[in-house]
Amino acid sequence: MTDIEAVAKDVVDAAIKVHKALGPGLLESAYQYCHAYELRQRGRKVLTEVTLPLVYEGQKIDVGYRIDTLVDDLVIVENKTVESLLPIHQAQLLTYLKLSGCKIGFLLNWNVRLMKDGIRRVVYNLSGLTPFPTKKP
Repeated sequence: MTDIEAVAKDVVDAAIKVHKALGPGLLESAYQYCHAYELRQRGRKVLTEVTLPLVYEGQKIDVGYRIDTLVDDLVIVENKTVESLLPIHQAQLLTYLKLSGCKIGFLLNWNVRLMKDGIRRVVYNLSGLTPFPTKKP
């Protein structure tokens, strides 16, 4: 069984390596494919542009959702090249995690000076945790 945290570490390490080589300013797809290449070099199973159907009343419906990158069938990566990550980007990733059954995802904003500032880890229902904050009484 693959260790999800080892996959997550490879996702982050590969992103930093790719960003150091390319820097900011390219199209999202350039980073996506170079990141996928780097992950494959590390022995990871990587799929790109994965169709993610919506299940409604037991029927799978293709409504156009596409996961940018799926690593080892465990971790979702959504690539962005934006001024800054917005709550809608996190909501998109949370939806993909929920629909896919995956527990960990990463938003990677490649449009930053240092990649460490463009990485956001998102967790959904990992060990009973929820991505939505709860109010304490």
